[in-house]
Amino acid sequence: MPRFRAILDTMPPYKAGKAVVSADGRSYKLSSNETPYDPLPSVVEAIAEGARQINRYPDPAAVRLTESIAARFGVPPEHVALGAGSVTVAQQLFETIGEPGAEVIYAWRSFEAYPLLADLAGVTSVRVPLVEENHDLDAMAAAVTDRTRMIFVCNPNNPTGTSIRRAALEAFLDRVPSDVLVVLDEAYREYVRDADVPDGLELYRDRPNVCVLRTFSKAYGLAGLRVGYLVGHEPVASAVRKTIIPFAVNHLAQLAAVASLEAEAELLERVDTVVKERTRVREALIAQGWTVPPTEANFVWLRLGERTLDFAAACAVEGVAVRPFAGEGARISIGTPEANDAFLKAAADFRA
Repeated sequence: MPRFRAILDTMPPYKAGKAVVSADGRSYKLSSNETPYDPLPSVVEAIAEGARQINRYPDPAAVRLTESIAARFGVPPEHVALGAGSVTVAQQLFETIGEPGAEVIYAWRSFEAYPLLADLAGVTSVRVPLVEENHDLDAMAAAVTDRTRMIFVCNPNNPTGTSIRRAALEAFLDRVPSDVLVVLDEAYREYVRDADVPDGLELYRDRPNVCVLRTFSKAYGLAGLRVGYLVGHEPVASAVRKTIIPFAVNHLAQLAAVASLEAEAELLERVDTVVKERTRVREALIAQGWTVPPTEANFVWLRLGERTLDFAAACAVEGVAVRPFAGEGARISIGTPEANDAFLKAAADFRA
């Protein structure tokens, strides 16, 4: 029998959000933080036109998309690195620092891919528990040792939706040694409405050890095409580019991302609609008696403890798929008003 790495025997597979169907055929997938809206016509048109060229390899350097991102955010093109979704860019980051003895710090619970990527890279995870659903930045700073190579800060945090404000984040960054890379994972940045939650692209500019992760999967609605990016100083972006699999960002993904940036004003109108629904859902849950932390993402979080799987099962009866984390809580994406109403009914019935 072939011999594999021992770590694979202890690694649980990544669990994607699932869909469920009620007895009467209703199905609302609120388990994957996807946008509930179809792609914009201009984006579909770009994909359709690009389909005529899929007999050719994509541009390996994704020059047009790189330049579009750089122009949109006012950064040098050499500060941009791409990958097949921001989780793949995160994997590329782990590969840049992954060697025996290296440590990576992140809050827990946070994005569930972090420990999997760390294990695959042969890196030691240092998990710092959340405090009242928020990053404990003091404890994270205190956890830094001479073995620390990278710190992930998910802001807003997945799955709690909580965010770190400017003064606290800047003070934390000032405490981190200059040879430790800090990754600001901002997959949900477009949903942030609190003006005191800083834009990582402002913070990285005078901090060579800080970089920012973003994605086209959430607000831009391209989850099915897989394209994400990093913005960091040239040594960081260059190291990440060295670890990318050739042609990882496919031709259609590149075209769709460029078209999405060109249609950003229209896309962000949809984001505003999601944000309004987010407020409505959270306020309704609080009125039902739930404790719901403030969220700046496109989801809400309920700390349910041992009731988590029972809650998910009760939602499934209504045809609503949520994302349960057994023994901890459930993350519920914001969907259409109809889907959100179905979830709120399930939540009210469970609490009754």
